[in-house]
Amino acid sequence: MKKEKFEIYESRDYKNIKEVVENAFKNYPNNVAFKLKEKKNNNVTYKEITYKEFEQDINSLGTKLINMGLKDKRIAIIGKNRYEWILSYLSTLNGTGIVVPLDKGLPEEETKLSLNRSSSDCVIFCKEYLESMKKFKQNKSVKVTKFICMDQITDEDKKEGFFYLGDLIEEGRKLLEAGNKEFVDAKIDNEKMSIILFTSGTTSKSKAVMLSHKNIASNIAAMNKVEKFYDSDVNMAFLPFHHTFGSTGILIFLNNGCTNVFCDGIRHIQENLKEYKVSIFVCVPLLIESMHKKIIKAIEKQGKTKLIKIAVAISNFLLKFGIDIRRRLFKDIIDNLGGKLRTVISGASKIDSKVAKAFNEFGILTIQGYGLTETSPVLSAENENCIRYGSIGYPMPGVELKIDNPNEQGIGELIAKGPNVMLGYYENEEATNEVLKDGWFYTGDLARKDKDGYFFITGRKKNVIVLKNGKNIYPEELEILISKLPYVEESMVFGYPKEDDLIVSVKIVYNKDYVKENFNNLNNEELKEKIWEDIKEINKGLTNYKHMKKLIISDEPMIKTTTAKIKRYEEIEKILKEEN
Repeated sequence: MKKEKFEIYESRDYKNIKEVVENAFKNYPNNVAFKLKEKKNNNVTYKEITYKEFEQDINSLGTKLINMGLKDKRIAIIGKNRYEWILSYLSTLNGTGIVVPLDKGLPEEETKLSLNRSSSDCVIFCKEYLESMKKFKQNKSVKVTKFICMDQITDEDKKEGFFYLGDLIEEGRKLLEAGNKEFVDAKIDNEKMSIILFTSGTTSKSKAVMLSHKNIASNIAAMNKVEKFYDSDVNMAFLPFHHTFGSTGILIFLNNGCTNVFCDGIRHIQENLKEYKVSIFVCVPLLIESMHKKIIKAIEKQGKTKLIKIAVAISNFLLKFGIDIRRRLFKDIIDNLGGKLRTVISGASKIDSKVAKAFNEFGILTIQGYGLTETSPVLSAENENCIRYGSIGYPMPGVELKIDNPNEQGIGELIAKGPNVMLGYYENEEATNEVLKDGWFYTGDLARKDKDGYFFITGRKKNVIVLKNGKNIYPEELEILISKLPYVEESMVFGYPKEDDLIVSVKIVYNKDYVKENFNNLNNEELKEKIWEDIKEINKGLTNYKHMKKLIISDEPMIKTTTAKIKRYEEIEKILKEEN
């Protein structure tokens, strides 16, 4: 694909997150910021919150938080994606103090550790965590002095020192009406630590990333320069807000005056896309690939595989002459995804090139982004003019990317420099110095750059399998080949220790439905032999030292982070325990 100018859209720069959302409050006050589903007695109703109302709620809650003595304090937030979460986040950041988003999937003990490691003074939480919070408060096992529940609580709970968020918003509104402008007029220090965000992993091992307003705001400005967002867009806030891609993601849509909705759960995604007429969906590759499998299965069931292939060929031919009929030609497929879906943005890990290409051919712009918690998060992306399947696109405006110490294949560690790079790891100078050197952030990812300037991730530096003979094997390279087997749900290539060397091994989680439908008469050993034959076929196309020599199969999902990344070291530990 011919290289186009990547930085193509005009967009203002922002100094801080307060400016990011004020853009919408000023320009789109009557737009619907959130559409919320409410269920009562089997009746479903929808509540719409305009940007003007959202601004009032932020100002009210922020005013009350300061009134409670939380100015410049640390406020943790834990819970599922919901209106009250993002309201608490912005009410903290835009004038109150430092926000600490916590993983809603953490066990109770790790939640406690996170609150203490971050020195949180206050915690805002969903009702599901009320019992845990009661234990923490009673045992005085955390430093937290203010406990705020997003949901209504009993009078007894209030007497015990718990607060209900709704009450605080009302009290803050009265303070505003009485002339309290402490929050509204608060000055933001753009450069100082404003967010403490734990990376994926167990609390004892995870690092706490320090981010500033400048980090996040610069990334939002950069995204506006490379992607198109409209105030008529509907975004489904699916990615967890406690991850930067989730929280920065919703801020970009709030900045542009879009409507934001929430998913009822992973099983309800397709119906939610239809229900809310979602136009932009930011998600993980696993989800997009699952949607694609369902589409292909439906096409095959209807006997339309050949017809679709012909339609794609005609459409691609016409595109060369600037004639785009994709959304009319593939209307049935798009209607099945709600009818309005125009853009899918994939992050967290690499999307299957075949899947991205298919969605683009159907008329749904599907692009790959790349970034880390430490970079607020986006470092590079494709856009509608710059797509090269398998790549992570070009560096974001204002970001420099470089391959450090490349080998003979041009592969080396990807390093980055830009205003979105973190301040460092909280209370961990040693870890900070390992990744921040001479102004460059060392990502830990291995990458190469092609002649046109596109970057390609080849693997994770710490995942590389180094054999005794000095040969390096990149697991991700083999996993891409394995993922093309129709029954593979997920796979992990790793080095299995044997004597004083490693055996290139693979664990495959197979799709139970596919196996039942196609290999129903095979027992577990026979199924493993069938899969092993396919692995041997893949081996034939690889150099000898890359050959996979051990196979483990399962129908149980692997241990994953909340963004669906396999926790390799935990999974390998589990395998070794089971095998020995």
